[in-house]
Amino acid sequence: MHTFRVWVPEATSVDLVLRDGVLPMRFADEGWWERQVAEAHHGTDYAYSVDGSDPLPDPRSPWQPDGVHGFSRVFDADRYEWTDDSWTGRDVRGAVFYELHLGTFTLEGTLDAAAEHLDYLAVLGVEVVSLMPVAAFPGVHGWGYDGVDLYAVHAPYGGPEALQRFVDRCHDAGLAVCLDVVYNHLGPSGNYLGSFGPYFTTRHDTPWGPAVNLDDTGSTEVRRWICDNALRWFREFHLDALRLDAVHALVDDSPVHLLQQLSTETAALSRELGRPLGLVAESDLNDPRTVETVSAGGMGMTAQWSDDFHHALHSLLTGERFGYYVDFGDPAVFAKTLTKVFLHDGTYSTFRHRLWGRPVDPRRHRGGQFLAYTSNHDQIGNRALGDRPALTPGQLAIGAALVLTSPYTPMLFMGEEWGASTPWRFFTDFQEPALADAVRTGRRREFAEFGWDADEIPDPQDPKTWRSSVLDWSEPDEAPHRDILAWYRHLLTFRARMPELRDDSLESVAVAFDPGGAWLVVSRGSLRVVANLAAEAAVVQVDQEPEYLVMSFGGAEVIADGVWLPGHGVAIVAV
Repeated sequence: MHTFRVWVPEATSVDLVLRDGVLPMRFADEGWWERQVAEAHHGTDYAYSVDGSDPLPDPRSPWQPDGVHGFSRVFDADRYEWTDDSWTGRDVRGAVFYELHLGTFTLEGTLDAAAEHLDYLAVLGVEVVSLMPVAAFPGVHGWGYDGVDLYAVHAPYGGPEALQRFVDRCHDAGLAVCLDVVYNHLGPSGNYLGSFGPYFTTRHDTPWGPAVNLDDTGSTEVRRWICDNALRWFREFHLDALRLDAVHALVDDSPVHLLQQLSTETAALSRELGRPLGLVAESDLNDPRTVETVSAGGMGMTAQWSDDFHHALHSLLTGERFGYYVDFGDPAVFAKTLTKVFLHDGTYSTFRHRLWGRPVDPRRHRGGQFLAYTSNHDQIGNRALGDRPALTPGQLAIGAALVLTSPYTPMLFMGEEWGASTPWRFFTDFQEPALADAVRTGRRREFAEFGWDADEIPDPQDPKTWRSSVLDWSEPDEAPHRDILAWYRHLLTFRARMPELRDDSLESVAVAFDPGGAWLVVSRGSLRVVANLAAEAAVVQVDQEPEYLVMSFGGAEVIADGVWLPGHGVAIVAV
């Protein structure tokens, strides 16, 4: 016996379409239609016909085995026999994140294949596996941010039970799991929500067109659709946290913002399940209210990404100053983002042509509420060639040291721990020729504004673009990758053992620097992180006489009042 329910508030008739027939549904209440079918069970395929339409996938489809245009399939989440009863969860603040994309983490591109590398991640020192979106999206290969069936797990990744197995195996390895979810828009192909109800509104505009309806007529059920989706990941898939994509695009003028509602409901479920549940926001607003409690007027998020820290570190190491890096690169800017999170905290943003952001209060906000990183999927994949930072091994080591000794929650992007040579490019797999061409043309036009020739930009639809982005797992055993990997392992092991490095008070860190950008010294209790940013060897002075060398990349020597370092060398010393 299975009960089919679907919200279609304006329909005059709704039919349940099965493989062997069509059954009329009964109007229940408040726009919901339902039908019980005694013979339906786990694995039954179905669709809905609204006022005589062609069969459409369920807006809450748990399984799309034949792609986003095909029939939905019943999934009984209770069939899986979990083995993680001893898992008590993890507060993700201060934990080491590792962002990975399932379709390029391994050549197989599946959850089961990714699970074969969990012991590697645990030994590395990772504490949270952060999966990019798994919601069903068009084709086989894609980033996942054009998903359209938000309750379903992309079939080429293995489907819903594969995600349950993956999370179970993560917990067995001592790893928490964070899942990237996209509630601010849906993709253009396979998006049938408008046939069911007012899931979108013209009251607001977004970069993707009409906004998801969070505050217009019918928004109560649309908000319920989103919140139920989030809670389902926690309850039925045992996830530990969700990463909420671009929350600044969740346009909501309601008395209670969607994020506040979701935060409150997540906290209630956390109490019910007896384990912490996290909500990590991506926000472009530079507003600490994102991580302030709902009771204090905030959005109640557990943590948020900090792009200003990334921009400051990236520009400092690479010298890039174009686009949104225009205000970054100066050592003083990096020092501000290391101690006060945001560069733009009410200051003028040249890129945005306006004042931007709000200040973080070190007495009220903790570093663990903000994620720091040298790379992520956006900062690589949204470059014209999807190229990783063109840095020397020493510069990569400096970046790792500055992230992993910061007061923030650190995040790695897959492969960075060995200085992966593979790019990570923008790729899609739309089946409609017109849409595929529009994506290809749009990508080339975007970068033509910055002087790129069209034939230089990888074709997102070419399978070679996806294939070139797959990690090369032979690299960690080769020079210089193995040396970079060893450095990451040493840093992560040391961070786990040193309370000073896990102190997330923003007042626990201080930065000294050469105004010309030749060196940096970061103070963390009795430890000093000393970085030679120049290509030539140098002696870097520290504020107290070093007692001994803890670790270094490229070689270092402690001398009176300072540290000798080779070009692009980095060391941690005790004073």
